[in-house]
Formats: sequence, C-alpha cells, structure tokens
Amino acid sequence: WMYHYSTQEDYTWEQARNYCQTFFTDLVAIQNKQEIEYLNNSLPFHKRYYWIGIRKLGGTWTWVGTKKVLTKEAENWAAKEPNNRRSNQDCVEIYIKRPQESGKWNDEPCNRKKKALCYQASCQPFPCSQHGECVETIGSYRCECYPGFRGPECEDAVPCTELEPTGVHMNCSHPFGDFRYNSTCEFECQEGFERRGAGTLRCLASQRWSADTPTCTATTCPVLSAPVRGDLNCSHLHGNFTFGSTCAFSCQTGFALMGSESRECTATGTWTGDAPQCEAIMCPVLSAPERGELNCSHLHGDFAFGSMCVFSCQTGFALTGPESRNCTATGTWTGDAPRCEAITCPALSVPDWGELNCSHPHGDFAFSSTCAFSCQMGFALVGPERRECTATGTWTGDSPQCKAIKCSALATPEMGHAACSHLHGDFAFGSTCAFSCQTGFVLMGPESRECTAAGTWTGDAPQCKAISCPVLDPPSRGQLNCSHVHGNFTYNSTCTFSCEEGFVRMGAEVLHCTATGNWTRHPPVCAGTE
Repeated sequence: WMYHYSTQEDYTWEQARNYCQTFFTDLVAIQNKQEIEYLNNSLPFHKRYYWIGIRKLGGTWTWVGTKKVLTKEAENWAAKEPNNRRSNQDCVEIYIKRPQESGKWNDEPCNRKKKALCYQASCQPFPCSQHGECVETIGSYRCECYPGFRGPECEDAVPCTELEPTGVHMNCSHPFGDFRYNSTCEFECQEGFERRGAGTLRCLASQRWSADTPTCTATTCPVLSAPVRGDLNCSHLHGNFTFGSTCAFSCQTGFALMGSESRECTATGTWTGDAPQCEAIMCPVLSAPERGELNCSHLHGDFAFGSMCVFSCQTGFALTGPESRNCTATGTWTGDAPRCEAITCPALSVPDWGELNCSHPHGDFAFSSTCAFSCQMGFALVGPERRECTATGTWTGDSPQCKAIKCSALATPEMGHAACSHLHGDFAFGSTCAFSCQTGFVLMGPESRECTAAGTWTGDAPQCKAISCPVLDPPSRGQLNCSHVHGNFTYNSTCTFSCEEGFVRMGAEVLHCTATGNWTRHPPVCAGTE
C-alpha cells in the first residue's frame, strides 16, 4: 500500500477517517514494526501527531478497517499507555519523530484534532483469487493463501493423490480441480456389502485425504455349525459365512433333517430359514409280547434309530423269534415280532383202563396244563391223581396206572376143583372161578364166583360134600360095622354086616356107598338056620 496524510489541516478522529475514506482507502492499519519504522522515517514531525485506524469498540481496541481485535502480540503502546485519562480516550495516535518513544501509540480523546494518516490499498476488492488474504506491504501487497491454496495469487488448489478404489462405488465433487483441495468423494457399497472406513473423504490442505480409502467387505452372518448328528457343507463367494455364502445341511445315517436343507447369508447379515436339526428316524413303538416282557435302551429317543429292545418271556414260556430287535436307519425293526409260547410237555396218554381229563390254559399239554387221572370201574389208580406241566417242560409226578382191584385168592374146596379165568390178573376184578367136586361129592354153594369192583367175590365159598347114601340099620339078629371116610353113610363109607350065632347072612357082607348115593347091594338079612 501507499501512505498519505492530510497536509492542509487537522481533523478529529472521525473527520480524519472520513478524509481517508474519501480520498484514499482508510486510516492506516499498522501490521509490523517495519511499517512503524518506515512511517517514523518518512513522515514529517507534527506536534499533534497522527491518527491511526485503531478505536475502542465495546471496550475492545479494534482495527476499524478489518474489524479485527488488536492482539496482545501486535500492541505497540507507549509506556504506561493506554491510560484512558478522564475515561474518554477511545482513539489512538502514533508518535512520529517524537524525541522519546517515537513510533509508539497513545490513547487520546477522539475529538482532538490531528493529522490523518491514511493508506491507499494495493489489494483489489477480490484479491488473491479469493483463496487467500491480501496483505498490504509498503508500496505493494502479497497474498497469504488460505490453507489448501498456493501460487502468487493463491490460484492453485493443492492436489491429493488420485483415488482409485476397487470394489467400492465412488462419487466425487471437485470444486477446485480433480482430486484437489476440498474435493470430496463419497463411497457406497453394493447390496450385501458393508463399508469399512469413512463414507466421505475430503482432500485436506495437507495434501492428504481426511481418511484412508474405504473398502467394501461382504456382510457377515453368524457362523453356522453343523447340527448334532449332522454335517455342514458351505460354499463362500466373498469370505467365510458372508453375504452370498450358502450352507447345505445333511444328517448322519439314521437321522432325518428337520428344517431347511440349505440356508443363505442375506444382505442384512441374517440367514434364510431357521436352524435345522437332525432327529433320529423313528420306528413303530414296540409292545411286549403276550406273556412276555420288553426291555429297551434308547440312544437317541424312544423307539428311534439306535434303540435296541430285548425280549423275554414269563416263567413257563419260551421265546419264538429274535431275542432282540434294533431300530434301523430305514425306520424299521430288524427281525420279526417274537412270541412267547408256552413251554410244551410230552403229550400224556390215557392209562389202560383209565380216563384222562386235562385243562389247557396255554395250549395242549403246555405250561400250566393240568391232567386228572381216573380209572374205570374195577380198577384203582396207582400213582398221582393229577399231573401239571411245569416251566421246565416236564410233568410233575410219575405216570399213573390203573390196576385191577384185587380180590382175595380163592382156595379150591376140599374134594373139589376150581377153574379160574383171569382177565386183569390173578384174582382181580373180572376174574371168574368155576367150582366142581370130585366123584362122590356134590357142590354146596355157587358154581362160580366173580371178583367184583369192590374187591369182593360174588356169593359165598362153595363146599364139596360127600354124597349120602341111605342110613343103614343093622339087620335083625345081626350087627353092622361101618367105616366112614367122608361122613356117616356117605360116599366111600363101607359097612360090613354080620349075624348073630345061629343066623346066617343072607346077602352081601359088605356094602359100599357109591357116588350115585346108592349102596352097592341091598342090605343083607340074618336068617335063622334050621
């Protein structure tokens, strides 16, 4: 800038400023000690000194031309100034060529008259390309560029490194040229990707960007794990468990997938579908066989794959079929359904001359079957009346028999004969005995006897009695002498006849009683001799 001062007259501070603004730019605004030295050397001494462009506004010393507050560093007060004498010293004068403290400032009342010290600005209305502050210098000016600009007139914005991002969409605005100061670039990612870093970068005055270039990384989903008893097979387009990853689920043998077969990581960072589970394949529920028991172990749930059921039977029953069955991966049981069948005993036969009456709660001649034995009339049971089929497949007791009831042995009657027939054993039920007598004897009693079911004989015991002949009397005048083998005057009795002396026997001397009940001869008589 150029300095000027009023040569014709002095002015109050306001008049001085008006004068400067009319003919030049404004009251002088001193920037440094070099200017003060220049002014002190080049201006003439004036006893009232010169007004400069500082005034107290709102209690604060201010450069009126720039409206900037006077800083502590820029103060150039004379000793003990400003003193605001009489509290009305609101304007500032500069001592020019004063013997003491030349070039220093002093506060003065604004109505006092002094020379107006003016400047003619070298800076134009829109200086420094509007990118810097125009600083007046003695006889000229210089541009102090704002941050981000350079050049004599601050015409160039400083450059930043040209951005060339990969995998991210960039939209830039360049107010002062491509990738220069105050260029801003906004970054966006495609759907399913998240930005890592700042969304907007600005080229700073330091020729650096406000942040590192962002990147786009695929949105992550929670890490998936294989279901229990299952497998997980994933394909990852943009990184493990990130947007676009797909995971297929499968189950081990014997397990079925419940839920989604596959899940995909979406742009929102969530998986499609719900987490699947592998559940054991179910087999039909098994029940214990009739008269049996069922004992199952379940690895993966009741009657599911891996379950094993063991079958057993109650006492007296035997298992027909597999002892155990396993639930397979196809949902079916190994083997066929077993049965508990009653243990069988050997079939019993009816004893001879007997009867058999059985009850079979579990099948013919099987466990718990009971058989009662009885005999026909005339026979007695020898052995147990009842037998039961046991759990070991054997019968209680031994096989019974029906034996004919015994009658007492019959004796042959004296002088007789007995002829017996025995159907069921000697002198047993059904035996018959026929009786007869020797010659000369006659049967007294039943001709036959039969052994009855009561163990007794019909009738009474018969006897053989000697056949009787007519009783003989001694002949008149004679004597009779008999010998009786089987009783008086019975078969085989012999009688000898004799006559008294003087008498002669007329007839047989000896008579025998015959089997016909007759005597061999007529009895003799005793006849007298002549």
